[in-house]
Amino acid sequence: MPAQFTDFAGPIAATELELVTSAALIPDAFLLARAGRVEARYIPFDYVNPEARVVLVGISPGFVQWKNAMRAAQQGLRDGLPLPELLRAAKYTGAFSGAIRPNLVALLDHIGLQRWLGIASCATLFGEHAHLMHVTGALRQAVFVDGLNYNGANPNMLTTPLLQQQLLDYFGQEAAQIRDAVFVPLGPKVGLALSWLARRGMLDERRILHGLPHPSGANMERIAYFLGRKEKSALSSRTNGAQIDADRLALREKMAALGMASMD
Repeated sequence: MPAQFTDFAGPIAATELELVTSAALIPDAFLLARAGRVEARYIPFDYVNPEARVVLVGISPGFVQWKNAMRAAQQGLRDGLPLPELLRAAKYTGAFSGAIRPNLVALLDHIGLQRWLGIASCATLFGEHAHLMHVTGALRQAVFVDGLNYNGANPNMLTTPLLQQQLLDYFGQEAAQIRDAVFVPLGPKVGLALSWLARRGMLDERRILHGLPHPSGANMERIAYFLGRKEKSALSSRTNGAQIDADRLALREKMAALGMASMD
């Protein structure tokens, strides 16, 4: 049976987080599965927003997110918060903070998602319109490879049994609860994982918005070209403008099929 918060409330309360300075030092009380170099560790990311209309999907929480979520959960336990409130606080502590948030907002607004949602800008998804958004990972639990954050590539999550099971047990079950949303995969590896689940009937391929560049600050040239802020002739050899054009066209077609207005 998939792990849930009530199974880990005791170890969460008892963990001295200041002593956990790396993924390798996460107590084994949180170990969910291990196979060779790969481990999945429980993180209190159980919260699901079934009313969401847009679901932002990353790869997997890393060590910093694990520690921040644990800290928020410990505070919630000390404060006696109701479980739904505690889990929501743990899930969204530091979500898309730093440079990634303005990039993400610019990309979502550029494709017209704010108009489909009936709001002025996707920036308000991080404030007054947070009820319209759900944030999660294709691998919802924290996954580490050789003690380091999993990067989505090595090993392949679609051919690794432990990771396949994580996809099915957690994100697959979440997606089944949020049928009316569109899913925005953050990066091509996540997009492949969502399509893998769609082929197994766990979400609707027509509602997956493939093709957005990853909003990481390390991806600024691709973002700039996608947004029309940089000419194709000015792109470096590291950026495939033709692929971005193809992704943009496919995304526009999918949005039209969903009844979304065209991109700016």
